[in-house]
Amino acid sequence: MANWRRMMGVVVAFATAVGFGAVEARPSTAAAASSGDLRITRFLGEQQLPHKMQFEGTTVGGLSGIDRDPLTGTWYFISDDRWRYNPARFYTGKLDINRLTGRFGGVSLTGVTTLLRPDGTPYPAYGQPESADPETIRFDPWSRKLLWGHEGDRPDETHPTIPVSDLFLRWVDRGGHHRGELPLPDNLKLTDTTAGPRRNFGFEGLTFTPRTIAAVVEGPRYEDGEPPTVEHGAPARITVWGRDGRTRAQYAYPIDPLPAAPVPPTGQTDSGVSEILALDDHRYLALERSWIEGVNYRVKLYEIDLRGATNVLDRNSLTTGEPYRPVSKRLVHDFSSSGATVQNLESLAWGPRLVTGECTLVVGSDDNFDDREVTQFLAFAARGC
Repeated sequence: MANWRRMMGVVVAFATAVGFGAVEARPSTAAAASSGDLRITRFLGEQQLPHKMQFEGTTVGGLSGIDRDPLTGTWYFISDDRWRYNPARFYTGKLDINRLTGRFGGVSLTGVTTLLRPDGTPYPAYGQPESADPETIRFDPWSRKLLWGHEGDRPDETHPTIPVSDLFLRWVDRGGHHRGELPLPDNLKLTDTTAGPRRNFGFEGLTFTPRTIAAVVEGPRYEDGEPPTVEHGAPARITVWGRDGRTRAQYAYPIDPLPAAPVPPTGQTDSGVSEILALDDHRYLALERSWIEGVNYRVKLYEIDLRGATNVLDRNSLTTGEPYRPVSKRLVHDFSSSGATVQNLESLAWGPRLVTGECTLVVGSDDNFDDREVTQFLAFAARGC
């Protein structure tokens, strides 16, 4: 292990010197497997931002995705405000995590950037063609660009006049300028019929590895079955691309049945995957979040493994045809176990590694611009990462 650490130090120093950006030393697949499964070792603290905080002429809220540049320590926060207050945008900021003690001492914003369409204009507001619903963002330390995900929109029985707006994953520079996008498989194309992804079940999570890019839709496509109930779960699709932008595979993530029934029994529910975060080329963390009327939020953190799962890229339906094997999953943490009120947790990102060797994991909430919810950041120390 000592030799491995020295080798990684040389690699990181070389990458910084030649301009690739520092890649924080993280175990390779083999090293991670030998150190055991990821486990949370301690809670480092909580920080919040004020409700509808004003910053540089914008209203802060709806923070649905976060990530960190390991070279500069800059954090990125994407808002899912669909121009209810301001155009689609991301914020930059700082999280004060002490690498010696692990203490999580504060959060601050340092800038705001409007996301721009390929023609250089902001995305239109909600309900208009080409409106954007930003739900996830990642900083790529290899290219030093940002990749963000739009959940897409489409009409349904309760929103019959909404135009179809295809989900996408688009690259931008740190000034918000469009720099390309990933091709999407046909089975993720939105329609105005009962085919393809459901409304509000588009892209929610995104992650990088040195070799791949992966994104997950929140819940099942029409062809893949009904959304979760207390009686049954549902599959969500994880799509994997190579670094060359070519689609490699798709895997089924098995969403749990609802952890409780709504109150009243006919009440509304919304359950699915709200973010993913890579541990290595095959293992990810997954946030599985449920909102249940009369119950509130329930959120669990799982470690999942793509190895051994069936590639379902060419299957139009997961309810018919031959059996398939979904990704495996292991519970890491149940956020309801502390007894505190669980918020709408939608973000996962790695913070700085501590001098103890522990990595830091930050989990963030989307307050939906609702004064009954909060913009919250929870920091944990962990091993096996």
